[in-house]
Amino acid sequence: MLTDLGERSGDIALQCSETAGFLARLNRRIQNDSQRLSDLQSNMETLVTSQSESVTAARELSLTARRAGRIVADGHDTIGLSLEQIAGLVEQVTGLEGDLREFLSVIETVGDISGQLGAIARQTRLLGINAAIEAARGGEATQGFAVVADEIRRLAEQAGESASSVGDQLGRLDRDARRLIGGVEANIDRGRAVGDRIDTLRAALTDIAGLVTQFGERSESIVACTGQAEGDVAALRNGLSLFGNRAAESAARVDAARIQLEKLEGMANDMLDRSAHGGQRTRNSRYIALAEDGADEVSAIVEGALARGDLHAGALFDTAYRPIAGSDPAQYENGFTAFADAWLRPLLDRRTAEDAAIVGCCLIDINGYLPTHISARSHPQRPGEPLWNMEHARNRQIFMDAQTRRALDGESDFFLYTYRQDLGEGRYRALRSVFVPLVFEGRRWGLYEVGYLI
Repeated sequence: MLTDLGERSGDIALQCSETAGFLARLNRRIQNDSQRLSDLQSNMETLVTSQSESVTAARELSLTARRAGRIVADGHDTIGLSLEQIAGLVEQVTGLEGDLREFLSVIETVGDISGQLGAIARQTRLLGINAAIEAARGGEATQGFAVVADEIRRLAEQAGESASSVGDQLGRLDRDARRLIGGVEANIDRGRAVGDRIDTLRAALTDIAGLVTQFGERSESIVACTGQAEGDVAALRNGLSLFGNRAAESAARVDAARIQLEKLEGMANDMLDRSAHGGQRTRNSRYIALAEDGADEVSAIVEGALARGDLHAGALFDTAYRPIAGSDPAQYENGFTAFADAWLRPLLDRRTAEDAAIVGCCLIDINGYLPTHISARSHPQRPGEPLWNMEHARNRQIFMDAQTRRALDGESDFFLYTYRQDLGEGRYRALRSVFVPLVFEGRRWGLYEVGYLI
């Protein structure tokens, strides 16, 4: 009955171990989620700050839009008035063309009159010459008429000279007027082009005013949306905070349950171990015997090497573990590693092959360091594949759990415990392990372990 009770305790311990491993994974996931949630809350705080700044910016944008609307409206009126004045000026400039052409007609009329006066002066001069000739024929009786004839001729000459001078001035005035008309016509063309551009500018100002109005309306919509988003962000922030508190509480409860299960596992393991020491044959007896035989063989190999000088105690008990560069998970070397690989790994392979239920045999020093392992667990690590390395390159790593620690610290010929093999990132495999203490030169070195599945 005691043996059966021990076996049942072992089964309970195994179930507790599996459940504790599940809770450990669950707790780890909750903690990871809690960390992500904490990061999310941190991001949410940043979002709240950004949202507050966005609300402020949106309000300032709306205010700026209203101010811009007023400025554009005032500017539109001012520019419109200026454009009307420019348009009036352009109309005045274009109206000069008709006035100048009328002026040119007057100049032409005056030129015609000047030509007629010149002709009259020439005729008068001829008349004066004829009168002088006739007076000369009349002798003294027509002497007075000759004087008049001379005066008429002199006046005719002056009138001709004046008419000629006026003609020259009118010619220059005509040329200047025509040159001025040419310049005015060019300016009139420019004025008409300016008029077209003024119309385009007036239309553009109208479009700008419409865009500013739309901008103002959109900015008001942005203010409304950001205000609503601010409320939504606040609600989300409160929800995340509440969820974070509950997640932390759940993690604490799961961890407490895990601790209780580990205590129950420890109690069940104590019963299993005591049952194994009761002298009755159980399902574990074969593996206990294999573990004791394996430990004796390891001791014989190591003690023989110490006696021959092939191995020194300093190397055997070396705890100055040297990290292997680039290893992930971290691997180490010490003074015992090379000897263990060469002399003890073949033993571990052979002992593991003795029973199909055996998962593996290994050596564990006082700090949980595995100087070597079976060949199936001693592959070279693969860069960038820590999970694969954790399962297939377990040699030269350091492992420590509650059951291994109890066996390292305990005083007994062997220890039988259920055990969770760490496979990395919260993954475990539940099995039973027999731990046999290894003592060399009177010093506790560590353990010889046989892990198996029942």
